[in-house]
Amino acid sequence: SFQMMVGIGSMRVMDIMADTTNTIAEGEVMQLLNCHDPDTTEERYMAVIHCKTAKLFEAAARLGAVLAERPREEELALARYGLHLGTAFQLIDDVLDYNASSAEMGKNIGDDLAEGKPTLPLIHAMRHGAPEEIRLIRSAIEQGGLEHIEIVTRTIESTGALDYTSRLAAKEADRAIAHLPMLPESPARDALIGLARFAVNRRY
Repeated sequence: SFQMMVGIGSMRVMDIMADTTNTIAEGEVMQLLNCHDPDTTEERYMAVIHCKTAKLFEAAARLGAVLAERPREEELALARYGLHLGTAFQLIDDVLDYNASSAEMGKNIGDDLAEGKPTLPLIHAMRHGAPEEIRLIRSAIEQGGLEHIEIVTRTIESTGALDYTSRLAAKEADRAIAHLPMLPESPARDALIGLARFAVNRRY
């Protein structure tokens, strides 16, 4: 991808990709610091999403406008669209980690928990679960593994953590779509609207 980027010969493209790469690297470090830390807050977790998935989507959407030589306001609108779309996409990934089948997702239920990653459903469940449920989730995050996955999954469901995360994702998708009226009506704009809706309704 970097060879292709250099081949384009655009300093603007390289500047955007350099900034994106740096931010993603920062996000990776932040995620490593959060791993096995049950005290990770929603704000800290959302910061990781912003620096990783959202930033990557932002760059992809922005670069389309840059390469097409669209006006600055359209470039910014697409960048904001991508940022919110990436956030919605990652939040739904968090949901699917606990309610999608391995055949649909290509990974097993609770893979994030097995790696000690405190994703938003877990963070919400710890805010609203019973003391013993909270203790088990904290232990699962600290140690990694899936010893208590059934109890953790039940707690996530009973506390409404998946619904909470899905609602946040839907809001982010709506925010993404809200930036698209800046673009002229076209099949491409319709496709972007459809993509945002798919991001929050997908099962894989």
